[in-house]
Amino acid sequence: MNLTELTTPGPGAFPVRALGDQLRLGTGFADDGSQDSLLEAYLKAAMATIEARIGKAILARDFAWEVVSWAGADRQVLPIAPVRSISALVLVASSGQETGIDPQSYRLIADTQRPCLAATGVLPQIPNLGTARVEFRAGFGESWDEVPSDLAQAVLILAAYFYERRHEVGGSGDALPFGVLSLIERYRNLRITGGGK
Repeated sequence: MNLTELTTPGPGAFPVRALGDQLRLGTGFADDGSQDSLLEAYLKAAMATIEARIGKAILARDFAWEVVSWAGADRQVLPIAPVRSISALVLVASSGQETGIDPQSYRLIADTQRPCLAATGVLPQIPNLGTARVEFRAGFGESWDEVPSDLAQAVLILAAYFYERRHEVGGSGDALPFGVLSLIERYRNLRITGGGK
């Protein structure tokens, strides 16, 4: 299974000014925006860290997911949530030949924890030594204003944490600040079925 990010958030997607305010960076005549690219880098790193922890996309973007077999005959849980739409389902033969599947033969079962690709009958058979590629758009918001406020705050706190410790060598492993952990807790996946349906 291979998940690829096809698009990235556009310019101005990240709340650089809000992070600057949180860090109490100077404004006015000395505010020439020289820190903006650095602040954006920390925001991206914080968002990626939180997304990896919760298994969800914060800002909406396009993904492609390749699988060699389906988990079930009629549905397949997608690897990231929340999925906004499925744009294509493509079978790829070992030769590289691609066959698009009729969108009428499948649909999205939207779920904030375990969204699914569901067939109207059964999922198409994946070619021998080939793959199936699901292309979809996932994320809580198209812009930062649409992101849930607790997730947005967690990203800002973690970005500030990274920024303030940027000169430290070594560290405390992969521990996140308690404030971040408490804000993201409700978004974490609970695995109580052992991966079953």
